[in-house]
Amino acid sequence: MSEKRVKPGVEKFLSSDLSQLKGKKIALVSNYSATDSSLIPTIELLNNSKDLDISILLSPEHGLWGKFQAGENVPEQNDKRTGLPVLSLYDQSIPSSADLPEDIDKRMRIFDISDSGKKINKIALENIDTIILDLQDVGTRIYTYISTMGYLMESLSGTDKELIIFDRPNPITGKYIEGPVLEYPNYSSFVGFYSIPVRHGMTMGELALLFNSKIYSNKVRLSIAVVENWERNLWFDRTGSHWINPSPNLPSLTSATVYPGMVFLEGTNISEGRGTTNPFEIFGAPWLDGMLITEELNKKNLKGVKFRETFFRPYFSKYSGEDCSGIKLFITDRDEYSPFDTMLNIISVIKKIYPDNMMIHKEYFDMIAGNSWLSMEINKGSEVSSIISSYQSGLAEFSELRRQFLLYE
Repeated sequence: MSEKRVKPGVEKFLSSDLSQLKGKKIALVSNYSATDSSLIPTIELLNNSKDLDISILLSPEHGLWGKFQAGENVPEQNDKRTGLPVLSLYDQSIPSSADLPEDIDKRMRIFDISDSGKKINKIALENIDTIILDLQDVGTRIYTYISTMGYLMESLSGTDKELIIFDRPNPITGKYIEGPVLEYPNYSSFVGFYSIPVRHGMTMGELALLFNSKIYSNKVRLSIAVVENWERNLWFDRTGSHWINPSPNLPSLTSATVYPGMVFLEGTNISEGRGTTNPFEIFGAPWLDGMLITEELNKKNLKGVKFRETFFRPYFSKYSGEDCSGIKLFITDRDEYSPFDTMLNIISVIKKIYPDNMMIHKEYFDMIAGNSWLSMEINKGSEVSSIISSYQSGLAEFSELRRQFLLYE
């Protein structure tokens, strides 16, 4: 455990002088997973404050209270707990939900690579003076809370309205970066906002500083309420904080740890374990031999991970109701484990053994990869080591770039 309890940015903010916000209309972007050290949601803390006028809530993907699955529409409504109006930043009625398929996986792949329904209404913005954002990121570019922040900053760019970020720890540490850097702007989307690697090693506050410096010619009035006592090498379970699912399919720190690699299975016809109790920690398909894949992967002696055959039946998402033969990941050393490199080996092995069965949904896969070349290299059977080598120079450049935006040692 760390010597001092890590305190999220909301606590630093509430202990500061709030007179600067007196009389201002405030919009809050947050959800149930953002709390103080006593597990009280930021939504309630700010709404109950006599010094703040919270006039509207802005809801990210999954909704204020996390009940909507990935790909499910988050409607505009009034929040029963606070009585406040809720403006959705994941609204599939724009342009029209009738244009989206019923299948939740296809729906997600189509909706998440467009900008529609994810930006604040300009009329609503006119009635707001300050936006506060408090969302728990998971340290992976392919996570929509980063994009929600980026779109908000785009809307605020060049205005006199202020954005305040309540910062939170990167749960999988701020020490490691990996995976190719997104090719901006050609592959910018809701599942990959800017030129950062798959595992970026930054906090939301640090990313906001980077975005403000590199994207917007008219800067956002930005301030960060920093995390107290967090160090870059700390995993979430060493912060003294309680894990609250930041989204429905990340129920544990382990699932968040494997997510930077296993999320790529969303762009294939292999189940990533959605619809089970171990999302992203297991994978498989009805046509796959889990024992064979397990043996081949364990032969590779990948650092920090072992594999074991498993069986599962998803209750929603891919292969819903079907028996799947699969594999479970066991992390043996999380500081040695490379989720992205592991994913490349998993897909490479399956593609080699099942060339006619395994499919890559290229348009979506390319957007989460942040380029078009990765899917091509996988499809032509390139060596994993060669793929990993190809993006190292981009990672080195990003590592140098991010130094100027880091808030924590």
